[in-house]
Amino acid sequence: MQYEARFSSNLKANRGELWRWITSVEGISNEMAPFLRMTVPRGAIDLESLSFEVGKPVFRSWLLLFKVMPFDYSDFTLESIDSGVGFFEKSSMGSMRTWNHVRRISPCEGGYTLTDELTFEPQIAGWLSNKIVAFFFEHRHRKLRRHFGTT
Repeated sequence: MQYEARFSSNLKANRGELWRWITSVEGISNEMAPFLRMTVPRGAIDLESLSFEVGKPVFRSWLLLFKVMPFDYSDFTLESIDSGVGFFEKSSMGSMRTWNHVRRISPCEGGYTLTDELTFEPQIAGWLSNKIVAFFFEHRHRKLRRHFGTT
């Protein structure tokens, strides 16, 4: 069974600083902490510095629970990246048959809206996976709102 979820935050940020945050290893790690950490290739600093071919995995990322215990992996695959606007990730994962993640920045009064749209199909325990994904992305958006403030 396939699930869909959408998370959105209106943030007091300019486009450039928000883009740097959502594409940098540091920003992504900050959003995920303390629950998860994604491994990245040595020397990787942001998504734009990675060379990628559409539909081909850029790298395998191990997902570390509480930053230390490997519990899943993602063959991180970018379908598109539009600098300053957003990206589309379509990765395969150990726990998911499909994982599609669109992250977009759009203007709003007093700042910018960051929206995450997800479509995924868990391998097992769909209802539980759906709850975990919702909890995790709500956590990420709370961290974004704390960091940037809201409009």
